[in-house]
Amino acid sequence: MNKAELIEAMANESGLSKVDAKKALDAFIKSTSNALAVGDRVALVGFGSFSVSMRESRKGRNPQTGAEITIASKKVIKFKAGNELADGVK
Repeated sequence: MNKAELIEAMANESGLSKVDAKKALDAFIKSTSNALAVGDRVALVGFGSFSVSMRESRKGRNPQTGAEITIASKKVIKFKAGNELADGVK
């Protein structure tokens, strides 16, 4: 499912227009991104939670030359599915 299909599904499920569903989805994405950018955790009961963690620097290899390189540390976003979502997928 891509963004356009998600907007259409949200509009059909909620009775909103596609324009309003797009505004709601865009607002959710922006709010979630802003919260994660400052290190907050976003938890949606029954759906799951988004969080930011730090991936430490590590050694790697350049696949073309085989030379050892250092991969820099960085922040990564993690998603943990909630029980209702996990059970619905089974």
